[in-house]
Amino acid sequence: MAPINYLNSNHTLTLSTTFPPPSIKESPFATDVREGLSAVPKSLSSKYFYDDAGSRIFQQIMELPEYYPTRAEMEILTRQPADIAAALPYRKPFNIIELGAGDGLKTKELLKYLVGQQADFTYMPIDISGEAMQQLEGKLAETLPGLKVKTLVGDYFEVLNNLDSDGRPNLYLFLGGNIGNYEKDGAINLLRMIRNVMQADGRLLTGFDLRKNPRIIQEAYDDAAGVTRAFNLNLLTRMNRELGADFFLDQFDFYSFYNPRNGEVRSMLVSLSEQDVYFKSLNQSVHFQKNELIHTELSKKYTLTEIDALAAESGFVVERNFFDSQHYFTDSLWQCD
Repeated sequence: MAPINYLNSNHTLTLSTTFPPPSIKESPFATDVREGLSAVPKSLSSKYFYDDAGSRIFQQIMELPEYYPTRAEMEILTRQPADIAAALPYRKPFNIIELGAGDGLKTKELLKYLVGQQADFTYMPIDISGEAMQQLEGKLAETLPGLKVKTLVGDYFEVLNNLDSDGRPNLYLFLGGNIGNYEKDGAINLLRMIRNVMQADGRLLTGFDLRKNPRIIQEAYDDAAGVTRAFNLNLLTRMNRELGADFFLDQFDFYSFYNPRNGEVRSMLVSLSEQDVYFKSLNQSVHFQKNELIHTELSKKYTLTEIDALAAESGFVVERNFFDSQHYFTDSLWQCD
C-alpha cells in the first residue's frame, strides 16, 4: 500500500462552514471542495481520488482478491477481442478514444489484437493523471511499438469538447464500470455528450458491473487489507497538500455499504470527533460533527434492462453485450439511435 502522509497543524479556529465567494483564480478542485463541503449532507467528487498517489493506490485495489471487476473485464477483453473487432464497422482509419484509461492494462489486449490485424487506428487515452498517461505511453512504446498513441490529460468533459479527431470515426471506450460512478442524471449527461460528438458510424464500448450476490459486491468495496480505506483517505491528504487543509487522517474513518435493491454501493468518510478543518487556500474552515459523513463515491451495479434503458435515454441503441464466463460484468457496444 502506498504510504499516507499525515499533515498536522495547530489551527483551532471555529468558523462558519459557509465559504466566502470564490476568487477568480480558484481551481476547479477548490471550487468543488468548497461547494461539496458546504452542502448538506457533505460530499466530495470521486473524480478527485485520482491524483498520482490515488491512481497508484487504485492499481493496488485492482489486484485485490476481493476486487472482481478488473478480472472479469480482463477476461472479456483477453478472450473476445476478435469478436469485439468483428462487431466494429470500420474499414478505414479510425480513432480509439478511451475515457479514464489509467494503466491501460485491459485495453492493451484489444489494442494488441487490432495491431496484429494491421488495423489503421490511433489510440487516444484520456486520464486526469498525467503520471498515469506518461507511464502508459512508455509501456505501449515497449510492448506495441507500431501503435500510434496520442495521450490526453484532463477532465473528460473538457477534453472531449476540444478534441480534434481529424475527421475519422471514433470508437469511444469507457471501461472498468466507471459509468457506475455517476448518478443517473450525470451518467445520461456524459453519455449524451459522447453521443453529440459522435459521428453516425461511431461506436461506444462501455463497461457495466452487473448485479450479483450482494456479499461479493460488498467485499469488493470494503477489502480486508484496507486498501480501499487508504484510497478514500488519500483524498484528505490531497486537500491538505493542494488546498492547505489540516485534516488529521486518524480522525476520520471509511465506511461502505451495498444496497441490493437499487444496485448502489455508497462509500463515505466518517468524522470520528467534532472538529474544525482549516483550508488555508480558501481562508475558511469546515465544521464536522462527530460521526458526520462525507459521501465520496457511488458505484452502481446494473441489470441488462437498466443498461438498455440508459442507452435509450442517452440516444443510443445496444448493439451487443460481451460477458465474462460468470456474467459478473459486461462490455456493452452501443451505436447511435
